Amino acid sequence: MATPYIDPYQLDQHRRTVDPHRNAQEARRRVLELAAFMKREEADDAAQPRSRGTASGHAVDMFLALLQDRLPVWLRILDDLMYLVGKGRVSENLLPIARAGIDYYCEVQAASLPAFTSPSVTVRFREAMRDSDIGPMSEIVPLTAYLAAEQRAGRVSPDVVPVASARLLLAGCFSHAYYETLLGADDFLPSRDEVAEEIVRELRLEPPPA
Repeated sequence: MATPYIDPYQLDQHRRTVDPHRNAQEARRRVLELAAFMKREEADDAAQPRSRGTASGHAVDMFLALLQDRLPVWLRILDDLMYLVGKGRVSENLLPIARAGIDYYCEVQAASLPAFTSPSVTVRFREAMRDSDIGPMSEIVPLTAYLAAEQRAGRVSPDVVPVASARLLLAGCFSHAYYETLLGADDFLPSRDEVAEEIVRELRLEPPPA
């Protein structure tokens, strides 16, 4: 699959207008709208009703409540990266981001497994996500904007593609969270700290020393 195109103007606007607090509040509002959409669709679905109080219904409610709490915090962490442009080392700035990403995805995936056992619920969630602005690009854009800003400052190699590197970092976090959710956190898997270090190191973002 090709790397999605991100308009440089969109990145520049994000860099100039980023307000982590406002964006976090906006994300929380959108999750509430997503939950309202799913319940509205549920009420219209007479063929497969999902009554409140059932195990499936409770799992969906718990997942949406967790998403409302965790997603704004995660997006704020990504937005805060813009305050670090030109400061410290890029890899050191990204290390806590990778660790936070693993933590976030582990929580969300663990809650999503019991929530999406019904095909009708999964379809409703997909429809709701298409109409929201809290899909994957809400994570990719702030991370890409940071890497692009560091690249302009000469602190990221010129041959790095910021959006591709952003996707790889997030994918690495998501992948470890998936395996940890599936297999459990034990000696079979490396620790979250070890994985975060590996993800950032293998991106090879910083230019070699002169």
